[in-house]
Amino acid sequence: MKTRKSGTRPRREHESRRRLGILILATWASLSIAWRAPAQANPPSEYTVKAAFLFHFAQFAEWPPNTFKDANAPLIFCTLGEDEFHGALDESISGKTIGNRPLRAEHLKLLQEVEGCQVVFVGVEDKKRIPALLASLKDAPVLTVGETEHFAQEGGMIGLFLEENKIRFEINLGSAERAKLKISAKLLALAKTVIGGSRGN
Repeated sequence: MKTRKSGTRPRREHESRRRLGILILATWASLSIAWRAPAQANPPSEYTVKAAFLFHFAQFAEWPPNTFKDANAPLIFCTLGEDEFHGALDESISGKTIGNRPLRAEHLKLLQEVEGCQVVFVGVEDKKRIPALLASLKDAPVLTVGETEHFAQEGGMIGLFLEENKIRFEINLGSAERAKLKISAKLLALAKTVIGGSRGN
């Protein structure tokens, strides 16, 4: 009986992880499929879906403890330059928390203002500022997300792109690790491509 009980807990934990993985996969798949379905009466816009992706990216990332001023400090999502979301990001995170932290969106015009952000999104309209942005952060614990071609290959942490009318993403794990950001293995498993890093977390 003892032998049987000792094997029950690992099996239950494995089954719990498997179910969680299926739930996550279903959630992400529904986001992409919902956006591309033209038959819907009110299909979500591309940036409504991308706003939801940003929220989920933050759920599966872990920042160094000294990133925040205190345990109740908000987790801040920032857009740089032209706000491609037009309110969709604010709506997506409104009233939500990650852990005990409230979420807040800020829309910035100047590169110098990104200090204090935990997630920074750069749209295609501001692609010329990407090299300066990545250089200015200098491996600071800021999750950088972009939608320009080769964003992750050029040093950004998460690059969004379209493939067969679905929103996909790739992760530069090496960039995240240098910034001391931990990316969940569950998120890595959902990425189209993972660049560099150890993939051990």
